[in-house]
Amino acid sequence: MARLRPARCYRRVKRPYTRKSRFREKSFVKGFPQPKITIFDMGNPKGEFKYKLSLISKDTLQIRHNALEAARVAANKLLSPLGEAYHFKIKVYPHHILRENPLATGAGADRFQQGMARAFGKPIGTAAQVKKNQEIMFVRVNEEHLERAKEALRRAGHKLPCKFTIKVEAS
Repeated sequence: MARLRPARCYRRVKRPYTRKSRFREKSFVKGFPQPKITIFDMGNPKGEFKYKLSLISKDTLQIRHNALEAARVAANKLLSPLGEAYHFKIKVYPHHILRENPLATGAGADRFQQGMARAFGKPIGTAAQVKKNQEIMFVRVNEEHLERAKEALRRAGHKLPCKFTIKVEAS
């Protein structure tokens, strides 16, 4: 079974994988898997809240779609018992398409593998490109749920491949 490569393989920001053609209909990348993260807005988006807590990246890097989904699930698990007393939003979207040139191993691999000739690779996933000091996600809550929101963002931050800070501001 094919395993997922470690995040360190995709962490550095690369030039976006795009396709340019004189014909518009051929200028799109075909056949990449859909991102695992599909929900970006949770809780009560129209509510009035006193505090906004932001998870901010300390590095410029790429965050894969499955890491974003893991962070979202971890944070929302702690926040969902609050009901309508919070608003949680993911601010980045995994637009960047990641490629992999799979190298065969084992007996007889040299007969069918191309090696580094034709090494462009196939789309295997997506990632969000995040700059230094960019807000990745935020939670809006009132004062009584401030500590719970801090803990939720801390847990979410540990699922991401970057150092982070949590900024608290009154809104």
